Amino acid sequence: MEYKITLPLTQEDAEKLRIGDYVYLSGQMYVARDAAHKRMTETLERGEELPIQLKDETIYYMGPSPAREGRPIGSAGPTTASRMDKYTPRFLDMGLRGMVGKGKRTKEVLDAVIRNHAVYFAAIGGEGALLSKKILSSEVIAYEDLGAEAIRHITISDFPVVVVADCHGGNLYESAIKEYRVD
Repeated sequence: MEYKITLPLTQEDAEKLRIGDYVYLSGQMYVARDAAHKRMTETLERGEELPIQLKDETIYYMGPSPAREGRPIGSAGPTTASRMDKYTPRFLDMGLRGMVGKGKRTKEVLDAVIRNHAVYFAAIGGEGALLSKKILSSEVIAYEDLGAEAIRHITISDFPVVVVADCHGGNLYESAIKEYRVD
């Protein structure tokens, strides 16, 4: 199936999605990588408030390159999601609804996706320049000292992703291996 979804991602939207679905995301989402995830976890461990609200939000695992003149952001390809896996179940339990990255996730993350009616999308690696054209604005909102790993708030339009883990237990990485395996 093919869907156009306006963020924030609702539980209803997440529940209708299945692995292999093509989705075009529009609206606003956060950008954060491993250094920001680590700092957010340390913030929670100190009993402090996060600099962003996670409920029904989507985080794109991406570290942008510098913007060219007239553009809000440089190349914006996905980062390997497994770098965030040790932090992700906690964030999903706090209400995070969607994640965009590339690569496989741990069982703990996939279990948390199911438990929290969330979804993991993949963006195509190597298409950072093309993906950046779907980003209309970008603003650093926390941890500016982390440079490219600072938390950003971006506005996107028809940002192309594929559902690779859904809240029904589907995992495209596993099912595709079975489907295309030659014994």
